Amino acid sequence: MIVLSLFNGMSTGHTALDNVGIKVDKYYSSEIKPAAIKLTQHHYPDTIQLGNVTKWKEWDIDWKSVDMVLSGSPCQDLSIAGKRKGLEGNRSNLFYVFVNILNHIKQLNPSVLFLQENVGSANIKDIGIMSRALGVYPVRINSKLVTAQLRDRYYWSNIKTAQDGLFGDIVTDIPQPKDKKIMFNHIITDGYTKREKCQCIGERYYANRQNNQYTEKAQRYLKKRIKNVGSCPVVYLNNGILRTLNKIELCRLQGFPDDWCDILSYREAGSLLGDGWTLPIIEHIFSYIKESK
Repeated sequence: MIVLSLFNGMSTGHTALDNVGIKVDKYYSSEIKPAAIKLTQHHYPDTIQLGNVTKWKEWDIDWKSVDMVLSGSPCQDLSIAGKRKGLEGNRSNLFYVFVNILNHIKQLNPSVLFLQENVGSANIKDIGIMSRALGVYPVRINSKLVTAQLRDRYYWSNIKTAQDGLFGDIVTDIPQPKDKKIMFNHIITDGYTKREKCQCIGERYYANRQNNQYTEKAQRYLKKRIKNVGSCPVVYLNNGILRTLNKIELCRLQGFPDDWCDILSYREAGSLLGDGWTLPIIEHIFSYIKESK
């Protein structure tokens, strides 16, 4: 396949295709984060970096040869954790850039496949707008089925579709993955946790991490977060001290090998993993590509 990945992040799409046995002949990446580009080129040095997605009309691509378009357009304005500006927000309105690119390719290759992902807490109005723009309604899958993390997401795709309802709406017909029953305690390297599943890891969590998390000040901060928010992913050590998640655990929460982000700093890895896709979910979706061909 020839793949165009927008908002590429850490190239989860490429990894998932490899893992389900689909050969990637050429992989175009649109990404601007230096850490994301660094990690992508480390694992996939043949990746063709295109730069900012808003400059897509300047890209030197044989558009008709693109077999699949991937998009994880920014969710910050859609998420309940953000300011809820919706698709009118400065970042989440980049969804429309994806739509323009997809429509451009469709004119040249009507059979092009696509996958769009976004946050499960998005407003139903925005979900409707996105669905009508793409001509398909999404499937909603929580990563808790395949990892130790609560991560509720919508996935729009034409990889496998069906007609549904009185008016025959086209829906993404990807079934729910089998529950692997992976618990939070299963993936931690030491200590213990009081939660069955880890709260959804997010990019902002890492920016708030204390340089020395074992100081009295840092411990007060973590305890306050747990009390007030209840969503601070932490592990209890046997002496009752709290610690934040380490890099191995963060990789495991998104379904990646322990050493996948070794070349990155903790903050770089945390930012990409917290803002990225859950690998086993994407593998599950891509497992239906061969069926659709």
